[in-house]
Amino acid sequence: MSGTSIDGVDYALCEVSAGLVKLLRHWSREFPKELQRRLHAAAANRCASHELAQLNHDLGRLFARQAKQLRAGAELVGLHGQTVFHNPDRRAPATLQLGEPAYLAEALCVPVVSSFRAADIAAGGQGAPLATLFHKIVFSRRSEHVCVNNLGGISNVTSLEWRRGKHPRILAFDTGPANVLIDLAMREFTRGRQSCDIDGAWAARGRVNERLLARWLAHPFFKAKPPKSTGRELFGETFWHAEKKRMRVARLTKFDVIATLTEFAARSLALNYRLHLPPIPDCVVLCGGGARNPMLVARITAALKQMNEAMRVCRSEDFGWPTQAIEAAAFALLAYYRWKELPANIPETTGASRTVLLGQVMS
Repeated sequence: MSGTSIDGVDYALCEVSAGLVKLLRHWSREFPKELQRRLHAAAANRCASHELAQLNHDLGRLFARQAKQLRAGAELVGLHGQTVFHNPDRRAPATLQLGEPAYLAEALCVPVVSSFRAADIAAGGQGAPLATLFHKIVFSRRSEHVCVNNLGGISNVTSLEWRRGKHPRILAFDTGPANVLIDLAMREFTRGRQSCDIDGAWAARGRVNERLLARWLAHPFFKAKPPKSTGRELFGETFWHAEKKRMRVARLTKFDVIATLTEFAARSLALNYRLHLPPIPDCVVLCGGGARNPMLVARITAALKQMNEAMRVCRSEDFGWPTQAIEAAAFALLAYYRWKELPANIPETTGASRTVLLGQVMS
C-alpha cells in the first residue's frame, strides 16, 4: 500500500481466512527521491502521457524488486498501487493507481490482485473507502461505538456502532486532509530536506491563525453528506498554492503555517464527526502515518473531547495493530476476498448500487 502522502510503500504479510486477519510481519520502504518527485508531478497533473506510462512500469518494477528482496513468502498478493488521480464526481467518476502488477506476478510467481477501486466505481460508487471491511473485522466491539480513523495524506473514518443488534452499523467516509498539506508545506520550507513535520516539532512552535482556519473549515466538502471521498485534487497542491498567498498576507511564520495546517486537519476531522456521526463514539482509534505525529494526535484529541470529555482516543497499537500495517493488511484481506470470489465493498459507505468483486487477478 502506498497512500496519498506519496512517502513510501507499506508491506504487510498476513494470514487470512474468512473473518480473521493475523499480522505475521510488516515493513516500510521510502520511495527513492527521484521516483517520489515524479509521482508528485503525476499527482499534481504535471506529467505527460508518455511519462505516466513510464512511471507506471518503473513503479511496478520497484514493487517487484522490493518484494523479491524481502522474500515475503506470500501465496497471494494484494497491490493497491499509488493513486495519482481520484475524482468521485457522480457524473463522470474516475480513479488511477500506478504500479504495473505484472512485474510482481513475474517476480514472485504468485497471483496478484490489483485495480481494487474500479468495480465499485462502475457500480455507481466512489471506489472509496475500501478498508472498511478490515476495520469491521479487526476493531468492532459489542456494546461500543468505535471509530477507526486513518491519518494518511487524507483522513478517513470508519464508524462501527454496535450498541445493539447482531451486527455493527457501519458508516465510512473521508473527512478531509490529514498529512498532505503539512507535508507539502514542510517540503517547500525545507527545500526538500524534510518531507513531514517530525514529532510535530514545527507545529508546536507556531500559533494558529483562527481567521484562516475559519475560512478553510467553511469548505463545502465538510458539510457534504457521506458517501464522500477526496484526495490531493481538492486538498493538495492547488489548495496549498492558493492559500499560501493568504498566509503570506497574514504574515504567518513558517511555524505558524504548520501549526494552522495541523489544527485544520484536527478540527475538520472533528467537524465531520459532529455533522455526520449522530451517535458520539465511545472510542476513536488512530492509525496511519499521522498517528505518529504527537502534535496532530494532541490536537485531534482536544477537538474530539470537546464533543465528549469521556471519549477514549488511542492508537491502533492498543488493539495489537501497528499504525503503518493497517492499510497494507486491509488490501491483503481484499485480495483474499477477490481470490475466493467474495464481494468486499460495502455499498452504504461507497455509494455503489450493489456489492461487487473488488480487484483484477493476474496470475
